Amino acid sequence: MFLLFFAVWVILNGKVTAEICIFGVLISAALFYFMCRYMEYSLKKELLLFRLVPLFIRYFGVLVKEIVKANVCVLKIILSPELQPEPAFVYFDTAFQTGLAKVLLANSITLTPGTITVSVEDDRFCVHCLDKELAEGMEDSVFVKLLEEMEEVEARWTR
Repeated sequence: MFLLFFAVWVILNGKVTAEICIFGVLISAALFYFMCRYMEYSLKKELLLFRLVPLFIRYFGVLVKEIVKANVCVLKIILSPELQPEPAFVYFDTAFQTGLAKVLLANSITLTPGTITVSVEDDRFCVHCLDKELAEGMEDSVFVKLLEEMEEVEARWTR
């Protein structure tokens, strides 16, 4: 974070001189100290974020793949008059410890065509699916497994 503050300082100043760099280091250090002291920021949290970056990238790749698969499925339903969709509500429980994992899963489900997260109460999700085919295996989906893996990494790192 210190380096980010310093980089923003240099970019906003538009030129690099010894005085600007020294003043930038002092301002960046003061901001970093303030964040650590009063905003519960820690270097450990920042390092955890770097550990989670590969998992977030993998999660984003899986999300794009699932969106494409769901688009094809919804397209089949729309373009085939003989296929009648069978809408369904799916209820399932998760063992997520953090609110971030719940929000990511709920938003990922909603971003995927043909499914909408209706509610999340505690660990119970209610999802409306356009067709039963889209509802299959939702509680054991790749999203859930990746989010559980992220939580495991976070739990190991914060002990």
